[in-house]
Amino acid sequence: MVRLQRARFLELDAPTLHDLVRLRIDVFVVEQQCPYEELDGRDTEPDTVHVWARDGGAVVAYLRVVAEPDGQRRIGRVCVSTSHRGRGVAAELMAAGLAACRDHAPEAAVVLDAQVYLVGWYERLGFAVDGDEFVEDGIPHRPMRRGS
Repeated sequence: MVRLQRARFLELDAPTLHDLVRLRIDVFVVEQQCPYEELDGRDTEPDTVHVWARDGGAVVAYLRVVAEPDGQRRIGRVCVSTSHRGRGVAAELMAAGLAACRDHAPEAAVVLDAQVYLVGWYERLGFAVDGDEFVEDGIPHRPMRRGS
């Protein structure tokens, strides 16, 4: 059974932080073959909320919510382990991420940069394309927005 959790950086214990970063690196750096600066400094910001799913003891999905200077909330680093894809975990994770956005900034728009192949999936969650396609780390993305 998958259990969702969320915390700010200072509330994370070292083993959990390790597991969260490990999943992000497994998906974004290793699987997608994108060597990039995974630890960008945003994880430790006071308004950043980390949301993850555990199945048993294993972290199987993750996202983070960061506060942008203009008040918007940005969802990023959305990932699900290969073992848990296609099981609805990503939708549960996004629902928890959106709840975190509402809890901390109820009126703020929520933005994200979607890999192009996932645009339709995010549209089903209420996001709309909000700009031109761009390439980041060799992968095509589209900016998307939900709300205001």
